[in-house]
Amino acid sequence: MNALRLKKREDRRVRAGHLWVFSNEIDTAVTPLKGLQAGEPIELQSASGKFLAHGYANPQSLISVRITGRRASQPFDSDQLRARLGAALELRESLFDTPHYRWVHGEGDNLPGLVVDRFGPVLVVQITTAGMEAWRDVLFEQLLSISGAECIICSHDLTARELEGLDKVSATVAGQAPDYLEAVEHGVRFAVPNAVQQKTGWFYDHRATRQAVAAKSKGARVLDLYSYVGGFGLQAACAGAEQVVCVDSSKPALSALETNASHLSVSASVQTIANDAVTAMRELIEAGERFDVVVLDPPAFIKRKKDKEAGTRHYQLNHKLALRLLAPGGTLYSASCSQAFSESDGIQAARSNVPREFSALQVLGSLRQDADHPVHAAMPETLYLTGYIARMI
Repeated sequence: MNALRLKKREDRRVRAGHLWVFSNEIDTAVTPLKGLQAGEPIELQSASGKFLAHGYANPQSLISVRITGRRASQPFDSDQLRARLGAALELRESLFDTPHYRWVHGEGDNLPGLVVDRFGPVLVVQITTAGMEAWRDVLFEQLLSISGAECIICSHDLTARELEGLDKVSATVAGQAPDYLEAVEHGVRFAVPNAVQQKTGWFYDHRATRQAVAAKSKGARVLDLYSYVGGFGLQAACAGAEQVVCVDSSKPALSALETNASHLSVSASVQTIANDAVTAMRELIEAGERFDVVVLDPPAFIKRKKDKEAGTRHYQLNHKLALRLLAPGGTLYSASCSQAFSESDGIQAARSNVPREFSALQVLGSLRQDADHPVHAAMPETLYLTGYIARMI
């Protein structure tokens, strides 16, 4: 096995438990990255040559090493892969009554480069690193064996794969793909047709937040912005909301939402608006609309460092408009999946945009990804979903 040696004083994060090593931390004069194959197993060493960890390398990527283990005698193998998949499944089965959850959450489950979402008998897999790609055949066999699933779909239309030198082709690799994925949360069933699926098809990370919104929705007017297929809005309708308005720019997603509303027998209380959220909010403000509950869950406006300034402005505009749509005593659920736009950034964006007729913003609680998206204690990067609950007085 080839070795890569860190520069002096570059081992602190690794010793603290972090799973990434960047290219500028490696002493390439002593142990060149050039010549290594993408995904090749390596031994990571300190500047003095002492063993630090096992991992796999990719000379094409800024993250040049992903750590897979810290025992010198145990390089990563199929037994460890199976054990980690089993441990991840055990956690989810202890949390949820039905097989609908994120089974594997990458570094959060000590499996860098792997995401697995479960929809009953169907698994949707994302492999984002060359090192995990090298295990794909063994991985698929173990996923089927451990879970008893009938189908595996690879969802690989990801920029992260391009950065690793991998193709972006998505495919069904086991069984027969269904016409739609079925997600179940808090007893409510959702069907997500293949034609509208984003990422793995469903956003399990907001399960707890959707439950909190539903608990506040009985008899309320609810605005679900960036609604996708209605995860928030339909939960609110099933909880007894008087009216739910769902806004999304995707007409196919809203069509699926309306179909789900019909199957859930809540169509009478659900209205959809096919438009950009900012435009829709401005039109609702002009019409004098106000809502008791507003859910603001936009896509990531800040994906890269260069997006920071423009993305922050867009978050601020969204907060400004959303707050103007809140009725007195209304509750805002605001979430960000941009790590560069934190809970405190969101609160600041809201605080600076409180309408004049109100005197203050009350922060009632924090939002974060649900427990099937565990955060690695040594990796703040794995906490990607944050937000807050607030009301104006």
